[in-house]
Amino acid sequence: MANVSIKELKKSYDGKQDILAGINLEVKDGEFCVLVGPSGCGKSTLLRMLCGLEDITGGELSIGGQVVNHLPPAERGIAMVFQSYALYPHMNVYKNMAFGLKIAGENKAAIDQRIRHAAGILKIDHLLDRLPRELSGGQRQRVAIGRAIVREPKLFLFDEPLSNLDAALRVQTRLEIAKLHKQLAATIVYVTHDQVEAMTLGDKIVVMNDGHIQQAGTPLELYQQPQNLFVATFIGSPKMNLFNGLITAVETDAVKVQLEGGQEIRADVMPTASTRIGDAVTLGIRAEHILENTNGSEVFSGKVNIVEHLGEANFIYVTLQNGQDAVVRGDGDNTVHIGTTISLSAPSSAFHVFDADGLALRRVKPGNMISSKQ
Repeated sequence: MANVSIKELKKSYDGKQDILAGINLEVKDGEFCVLVGPSGCGKSTLLRMLCGLEDITGGELSIGGQVVNHLPPAERGIAMVFQSYALYPHMNVYKNMAFGLKIAGENKAAIDQRIRHAAGILKIDHLLDRLPRELSGGQRQRVAIGRAIVREPKLFLFDEPLSNLDAALRVQTRLEIAKLHKQLAATIVYVTHDQVEAMTLGDKIVVMNDGHIQQAGTPLELYQQPQNLFVATFIGSPKMNLFNGLITAVETDAVKVQLEGGQEIRADVMPTASTRIGDAVTLGIRAEHILENTNGSEVFSGKVNIVEHLGEANFIYVTLQNGQDAVVRGDGDNTVHIGTTISLSAPSSAFHVFDADGLALRRVKPGNMISSKQ
C-alpha cells in the first residue's frame, strides 16, 4: 500500500473559476480517508484526479512517494470502484474479475489464485459462474470490489459505491468494506455525500465545500470540535441547533451569550484575543446535549411541535421562549405530547460558539458527551 500526498492541487476548466482551489492533504499508508461534502463541492473531481481521469491544473500529487501528475491511470498503481458497477454483462463473475489481469499479461495460474482469494474474502466464491444480471445489487458491488482487490493496487479509490443500494444493503455492504479495510490494511480514499458513511468508515474525514477543505480530522474531532459553522451543520444528524446572540461577558475559559429574547447562556469556550463584549455570535448545541429535565446549568423551556419516534429515541421539535426552534433527542420510552411545554436544560460545557465569520471558539471540554437519558 502507499501514502498519498496532495500539495496545492488545483483544477479549473478553460482558465475559469477553480473547481479545486489549492487542496492540501496527506493520507497515511493504510489509512481510510473519506471525502465528504454536498454535491458540487469537488470531492469526486479530486478522486478523478487521483486516478488520472482528470488533468491537474496546478499543484503536485504523489502516491507512494512518486509524483504521478502526468502518469496515465494504468501506471499509478490504483484501483477504482465506481458508483455504477461497470460490469461486463456478457461475462460471468470470474471473467469480469479476470479481465484486467489478462490485459496486463498475468499468467492463468496467478489470475486464478488472486480471483479465488478475493472471492473468498468477499464471500462470492459461489457466484463465480453467474452473469451480472443474475446477481443482486449488493452482490454486483462486491464483484466490483473484488475486481479491484485482484489488481493488488497501492491505493483503492471508491466513488459513492453504496448510493445505488437500498438501505439494508447499504448497511451490510458498509460493514463489509470496513472489514475489508482491516483485512487488507489497505490505503483507501472514499467519496460519499452520506455523513453516516463518513462517520462509521473513516479513520480520517475530509469535509469539502466549494472546492476547499473545510476541516480534516477523525470522526470525533469533527463532531465534537467543528472548526466552523459549515462543518458543525454538515456533520451530525439532526444538524446542530443554532441560535443568534451577542456576547455579554468574556472570561478566561468561557463567554456569556445573550440570546434573542434576553436569556443569557454561559458557554465553556476559549475566547480569542479579538473576542469582545457586544460581538454578534452564533450559539450551537447538539440535540443529544439538551436534556428533558433541569439537571443542566442552563435552563429553558420549549413548546413541542413535532415528535419523531425512532424506537430507542425520539426527536422532539420545540419552539423556545424566544421564538427560535430547536431539536431535542429524547428517550424513546418517554411519552411527549404535541402542544405541551417541556422543561429543558444543557450543561455549559456542551455549547459551541461561532464568531461573525463562522469560525468556532475552541471548546474547553470537547469530549463532553451528555446523554438525554441522564
